[in-house]
Amino acid sequence: MSDVPNPARWTRRATIAGIGAGVALGFLAPQPAFSFQEVDRSMTWFALATCAGPYGPRPTIKVGDAFHDLHDAAAAHGFAAVADDVTAIIRDWEARREGLFGLARALAGASGQALAAPRLLTPFEPRRIFGAASNFIEHAAEMQTKLAAKADSEPYIFLKTVESVIGPDETVVAPSQVSRPDWEVELGVVLGRAGKNVAVGEAHDLIAGYTIVNDVSARDRTRRTDFPFSHDWFRGKSFDTFTPLGPVFVPRDCLGDPHDIRLGLDVNEVSMQDGNTSEMIFNIHEQIAYLSTILELRAGDVIASGTPAGVGMGRGVFLKDGDVMRAWVEGIGELINPVSAPHLPRESA
Repeated sequence: MSDVPNPARWTRRATIAGIGAGVALGFLAPQPAFSFQEVDRSMTWFALATCAGPYGPRPTIKVGDAFHDLHDAAAAHGFAAVADDVTAIIRDWEARREGLFGLARALAGASGQALAAPRLLTPFEPRRIFGAASNFIEHAAEMQTKLAAKADSEPYIFLKTVESVIGPDETVVAPSQVSRPDWEVELGVVLGRAGKNVAVGEAHDLIAGYTIVNDVSARDRTRRTDFPFSHDWFRGKSFDTFTPLGPVFVPRDCLGDPHDIRLGLDVNEVSMQDGNTSEMIFNIHEQIAYLSTILELRAGDVIASGTPAGVGMGRGVFLKDGDVMRAWVEGIGELINPVSAPHLPRESA
């Protein structure tokens, strides 16, 4: 994958922006906020994960297709100082980053024993989870959201509770009061440095890496008629288990340009979403800069940066009991989660 912004993607974004009268004004000449250089192809790709062990969760490093116990591998190759649980590593990213890349290079050239079929858990605990709403123009259209011109607007950001996070293969449980549970695949941006009032051109430096977020949403619970406030994003998006996250954390420098990455989601092996981060309205750097004007961002914060078109609400189809979601992002992997909703049985064939 090229790490230089793809002009075709920017052209398509401008074309998409022409949908709807007043929306296109701010999109006709989008510019990338950061000039990406070609990634050093000698760089060793790696990811961090947390695996179930006989005595509890264990931090793990994935190099290529092989998983290694992080503590054991770091001790064996002289990098013991970088080893910790993945949450602590991300919150101390600047101090540990170089050592982890050194360990990844050592593992790539060694014949050490890899873990056999590890069971992956939630890779780390986010400090906070911010979500970008209606940040893909086609998704906004399918949701019948009327957007102002970008030049006259700012990102719309909401919070999801950390307690709603689950990991790979864990079950999304739709409570009995939810009748229209929905899916949203998103690129999760993981921060590794604090920042306040950050310029757009400097926002890239705050990013530690990326993961996958599935922003599960109860569409029937995000609207209210009993108050003068018509939307209730907290109620619709923060039920327990409504934020699958994982399966791994991939460092920023291993992924390249975050604004040219395919992402999608299948339900029961049927493709529902298939988009590209180049189609974002507010790019990741603009989101970081905007958030940093409101509060100081911290290492360990996660930004779910928006979802492409293809959600259930736009199709009139919602999750049922026994469904299986597979969210995927190029360069990261796939995040699979079954659904439990006994009050929403699937129709028999």
